[in-house]
Amino acid sequence: MAARDRVVHLLRQLERAACRCPAHSNTFHQGVRAATCTVRKTDYAFEMASSNIRYGEGVSREIGMDLQNLRARNVCVMTDKNLSRLPPVKTVLESLVSNGVQYKVYDGVRVEPTDTSFKDAISFAKNDSFDVFVAVGGGSVIDTCKAANLYASHPDADFLDFVNAPIGKGKPVTGALKPLIAVPTTAGTGSETTGVAIFDFEPLKAKTGIASRALRPTLGIVDPTHTLSMPERVAANSGFDVLCHALESYTALPYHQRSPCPPNPINRPAYQGSNPISDVWSRHALHVVAKYMKRSVVGWLVVYRAVRDPEDLEARSSMHLASVFAGIGFGNAGVHLCHGMSYPIAGNVKTHSAKGYSVDHPLVPHGLSVVLTSPAVFNFTAPMCPERHLEAAEILGADIRQLKREDAGAVLADTLRHFLFELQVEDGLGAVGYSTDDIPALVKGTIPQERVTKLSPRGHTEDDLSRLFEASMKLY
Repeated sequence: MAARDRVVHLLRQLERAACRCPAHSNTFHQGVRAATCTVRKTDYAFEMASSNIRYGEGVSREIGMDLQNLRARNVCVMTDKNLSRLPPVKTVLESLVSNGVQYKVYDGVRVEPTDTSFKDAISFAKNDSFDVFVAVGGGSVIDTCKAANLYASHPDADFLDFVNAPIGKGKPVTGALKPLIAVPTTAGTGSETTGVAIFDFEPLKAKTGIASRALRPTLGIVDPTHTLSMPERVAANSGFDVLCHALESYTALPYHQRSPCPPNPINRPAYQGSNPISDVWSRHALHVVAKYMKRSVVGWLVVYRAVRDPEDLEARSSMHLASVFAGIGFGNAGVHLCHGMSYPIAGNVKTHSAKGYSVDHPLVPHGLSVVLTSPAVFNFTAPMCPERHLEAAEILGADIRQLKREDAGAVLADTLRHFLFELQVEDGLGAVGYSTDDIPALVKGTIPQERVTKLSPRGHTEDDLSRLFEASMKLY
């Protein structure tokens, strides 16, 4: 008996002296056992996913060979009417013709698509037996092509089956989709890297979307020459989308605090919360935005390279890559309040005419609708992760050496306001047609966006949302 007691005592001593690193410690093994979703409410894992990306000046000329390699017999090329006459589409189609690839073009994509425009594209896709899809355009085109591919591959599905809850049923995508090659012509949405397709749901006058890793393009062909055709305001608004993708994903609720814990890996959402890998991409995207989009001084000349100079291939190319970097970051971590609040801003637009956009309908461009609330949002979220907000402010040019943690929200908000003022952005929601009377409708349109708003690091009420919209009515 005494010998047995000595053995037990020895084993306990060994356990206490054992290596405490996560790979060997007893607490780690307890954590693994606790990681089953029957015993915990929040997630314990994250999953990285991204499209293959090919980058280089002129790489869009290779797409015909890619389609040959895929043994494509009937290709659906999607774009919009403006782009259909511009060099990016011409280059792609010439590559298809020279490689003997048969195709049909759908150029009816709507800038800032709606459920109606999605359904038109889906109908086109269903009416033929396409075996590969190609999207040439900005986020509107790529997202529309994703939806067309999804529903053409699931012909019996109801439109709301895959739309995010609570607007749709949010069913997981279990069937295979056709290959999709995305050729982005703007430097902002990052849609070439993500499994997300966003649209205006007209009955609610708010944006929603479909989110599934199955929607990710097979290949994103990032050709920086295509960004040279972007007008100045399109370049600015696309850049603001990159900025907010990076800021929101970097400050999002950490993945291990997100609930519920999925009962099956297929239920783990595309937007999972900030995580160590997404952080790298998001932070790097911020550095690129700070270098090429913000003000710099060359001699006595003040320049905003990526916005004001369409011939600056280095700046436009770098922002194109920044869009990819931020896309990988937010495509896995997610975004939060700026995007959640942007959807009703875009969806309830009344008469605003966006400079640089050749469209026949009122429009608040996506990047603009996102960035207008950014000063108020990051001032609100800063108390939950002040170090990250301070770091973001520093990357964007703020001097934080004398600041305290409680200053994080104010300094990042001021940094963003200064940035927007320098780039001549409209002075808040009031300047794009909204008033305080519209706040209840804007809040109502934000509430269903829980796919993203629940990733805010700080919990919020309807009153909080009202105050954030009110604070965003005027920026300067």
